[in-house]
Amino acid sequence: MSQSQNSVSLKHYQMYINGEFRDSASGNLITVINPATGEPISTVPSATLAETREAIDAAYEAQKTWKKVPAATRGQYLHDCATEIRKDQDHLIAMLQEEQGKIKSLATTEILFSADYFDYMASAARTYEGEIVQSDNPNENIMIAKQPIGVAAGILPWNFPFFLIARKMGPALVTGNTIVMKPSTDTPNLGLEFGKICDRVGIPKGVVNIVTGPGAVIGDELSKNKKIGIISLTGSVNSGKRVMAAAATHMAKVSLELGGKAPAIVCKDADIDLAVQAIIDSRIDNNGQLCNNCERIYVQEDVAEEFTQKLATKMAAVTVGDPMDDESVGMGPLINQAALDKVAGMVDRAVQAGGKVVAGGHVLNIANGFYYEPTVITNVTQDSEIVQDEIFGPVLPVLTFKTLDDAINMANDSDFGLTSSIFTQNLDNAMRAANELEDGETYINRFNFEAMNGSHSGWKESGIGGDDGKHGIEEFLNTHVIYLQGHPEKAQG
Repeated sequence: MSQSQNSVSLKHYQMYINGEFRDSASGNLITVINPATGEPISTVPSATLAETREAIDAAYEAQKTWKKVPAATRGQYLHDCATEIRKDQDHLIAMLQEEQGKIKSLATTEILFSADYFDYMASAARTYEGEIVQSDNPNENIMIAKQPIGVAAGILPWNFPFFLIARKMGPALVTGNTIVMKPSTDTPNLGLEFGKICDRVGIPKGVVNIVTGPGAVIGDELSKNKKIGIISLTGSVNSGKRVMAAAATHMAKVSLELGGKAPAIVCKDADIDLAVQAIIDSRIDNNGQLCNNCERIYVQEDVAEEFTQKLATKMAAVTVGDPMDDESVGMGPLINQAALDKVAGMVDRAVQAGGKVVAGGHVLNIANGFYYEPTVITNVTQDSEIVQDEIFGPVLPVLTFKTLDDAINMANDSDFGLTSSIFTQNLDNAMRAANELEDGETYINRFNFEAMNGSHSGWKESGIGGDDGKHGIEEFLNTHVIYLQGHPEKAQG
């Protein structure tokens, strides 16, 4: 929500534009809510269109110089960011718990993984490369160079508000681009706090800009401004479609990581206990708010009763509460009231259609926060809302199958194609799933979590482009082919 003046009882964070910390000239502020308690914790500026353009202009001008800085030097700035993150990790972990509701172990992982990610991307400074290919013409070399695109826009989600800074800024900066980042209005604090890290390590003015405010103003301008060369967004499918439409007006490149509806296939020969634990860990990770983790289960009829009973028992045993009050809590709140209403509504409608809740199924009244029970629901159909639409909460619908053909067909029957998993001890089953599942990632007998040196990208409505590894670095590079024709007779002996 917006307010006209800062409350003296709340922390306040400023935007970071062209190397300066500042408020919005409008005086408008956004109040940030702790999802675990429902209480306001801070205010941040709500930028105007003019201020958004100022950030873009600063990045545009800074890129003219930044691209000429040796890649190894650009990488050193990222190493320095990683060092500062580790020095300040306790403060950053507490901030992440407060504004996003993560349990401490996951908040710790996010902060330290982000530092490692900056180090990893810094190492790319000496490894990303072009090519020299053979020419059909005499005395000619064909060189394929990789060059920065220009100004990158990073539009960040609320579920991983710190890591996504690293995932977008790291590859952008090391390859010679500058960046304007827009944190989510639900979780802007860490993004603006990161501006202080950029300032401390001395990243040149204008190379990194962090602007807060509504997507209708900032996100729209970042998507359609002609000085932006690539828009990297992590968010919903609808947000991705809006960005893509706006970017089309000037043919900017887009890299979109969108929603998911990850299927998990549990075969009769699976290690049932391993499957149950991996799926639960996947679903309650980040309080159920993670696009690449399990959203629907297909279990073979032969083991469906055993699997479902064990799943329900373990889901019901997950402790839910304010993760800042009790480190033994296994799951925290959803991000806001709208998210809670969405999850509760989907479960209620599934029950009305004949679904059977075997664990959970209720909103929890804890400290005015936005909590929902870890939930397992059976007797749902393949075409139902809860099986086809992204839940983004701690809810697992369970369906059964007879043959692996059936399971793969149902798993592929989705508009999404981000991740999938299969649990089996049969190599042939695993290979079939790996070859036939229509997703950017498939996990076999393990929890869904990607590697920084892998490749994270979705099929279908789950996205375009990708992140991580050498392929994520390529997203921020243009290809420039140079035909160099020589004349040997003119060479000086």
